[in-house]
Amino acid sequence: MTFVLPSEQNQSKITIWQCFRLRFLKSSYLLQLILTICNLGICFSVPLASVSKTSAAEKIYLDYGVLQFSLPLKSLETYAKKGIIDANFANYASFFSSEQLEQLRKALVSKADVTPLAVTQFLYSPQGERILAKVAQVIQTKAGQSGFYALRSALIMATADEEGLTPLNILKQFPTYGIRLNSERGFQIIENLSEIVQETEKAIAQVQQQALQETATNNSLANVPLPNFSQPGSYSYRKQLLTLEDRSRDRRFPVDLYLPNNSGRLPLIIISHGLGGDRTTFAYLAIHLASYGFAVAVPEHPGSNAGQIQALFNGFANKVTLPEELIDRPLDIKFLLDYLERNYGQQLQVRRVGIIGQSFGAYTALALAGAKLNLASLNQACQDIDNSLNLSLLLQCIALELPNQKYNLRDERIVSAIAINPMTSAVFGQEGISEIKIPIMLIASSADPVTPALSEQIEPFTWLTTPEKYLALLEGATHFSTLQESSGSIPLPSQAIGPDPQIAQNYVQQLSLIFFESYVLQHSNYQAYLNASYAAKISRSMLPLSLVRSLNLQFNPQ
Repeated sequence: MTFVLPSEQNQSKITIWQCFRLRFLKSSYLLQLILTICNLGICFSVPLASVSKTSAAEKIYLDYGVLQFSLPLKSLETYAKKGIIDANFANYASFFSSEQLEQLRKALVSKADVTPLAVTQFLYSPQGERILAKVAQVIQTKAGQSGFYALRSALIMATADEEGLTPLNILKQFPTYGIRLNSERGFQIIENLSEIVQETEKAIAQVQQQALQETATNNSLANVPLPNFSQPGSYSYRKQLLTLEDRSRDRRFPVDLYLPNNSGRLPLIIISHGLGGDRTTFAYLAIHLASYGFAVAVPEHPGSNAGQIQALFNGFANKVTLPEELIDRPLDIKFLLDYLERNYGQQLQVRRVGIIGQSFGAYTALALAGAKLNLASLNQACQDIDNSLNLSLLLQCIALELPNQKYNLRDERIVSAIAINPMTSAVFGQEGISEIKIPIMLIASSADPVTPALSEQIEPFTWLTTPEKYLALLEGATHFSTLQESSGSIPLPSQAIGPDPQIAQNYVQQLSLIFFESYVLQHSNYQAYLNASYAAKISRSMLPLSLVRSLNLQFNPQ
């Protein structure tokens, strides 16, 4: 650390670093945001052939008003690799607990398994460039200029280097003598993030309090032995692979159809995967529902599946997904239902269908349930997208590229829907969400930086006007906790997945079974379990579950 300051300025330094410690390192939400960005391939760059390393960073600089602090990068590397705190780093380290320092050390050497080509392709996509531009507002050259191109170079050099793509190696590969952190912009972001975290914590506390009140009001399950809905049902099943072709849209896609070995016409559930997913992402759920007698159809959306992301990484696509996918996904489901009605009408109940989706698939489910695209709310929300920490806006705002017309994606055959981690705030807004008239369950993850729980699920839950509405909150879960790992999807570290995804997946199995028994099959006895009391019974301490029927937020989220 290099500075010579009067005592009152040293006091200012303490205030700065205490602020940093409290607002940055204590935020698990920010940790999830960083992990998600890095592991979605956002740390991407330009072709290797175009980058030549002429120098490397030796110091990190931080300005705060008239004060300037610096830290030799070698000191940070020594701590990250050997755990040794030298004299230069000691002054900074004194402001953090040993646990925080260990978290920092692990984070600095955490490696992302990506290729230079994947890095290149993503960062040249519109979403990748927007994210890099956000980061470059804070990470600058020593001269205080945008770090966009220098950071791009550092990322690709780190990816190609034998040490790999780690935060430490990115700093080491930065192609200027110094790296300047724009403290003014950085603290603005930290302040905004702090507000988001505080508001989210308030909302979570209100959901938990509401769940306690609803449990006290309806505690009929207090002394009753509960059925174990997490166990498989009694039906075996067979799986068929269908290949559908919608020539009107030049769209061909596969569908896994799970058929229980049960007589009579089978109730039908549709599962829609998220961006970068495939037919196996929720195979665990399809198998579980099939074991209870539900037929389950799982389409793979070709414009936003794992194959699309691989095509981007391999240079065969230049965008994460196209705006038309917002329309094509619901149309895939409509086409699938038409096909099943024609070809399986005697086996399946295609006029009363349930749907469940996650992330982009949750958007798909809500659109089919009656939520309407709202270009007015989109225009307003997307004006400030460069300053937003809501990553889902990068996907929601591509809807502005669609032709300006009214879209009605509702399908009357869908009679109930579950949306896990949906994006809603801009693409639908309050006006669009309030159009839903069928039973709906929103499932939120408290540590989700991709589709933040407060803005994308908790507040939108209060916009729902349908009387049969439910909000399930998984405290500590992330955007990826409910996903089954598949060979075609991007591998994620355990920190990005959250604590014990088996618990989250088990919740999804139980809640979806009870919900669809209640509203697809109209078995009223199952509604006895569709409440806060049952959720409290099955809740696990590692990943607490709350379920509410109503919510009145006592503050106005920003």
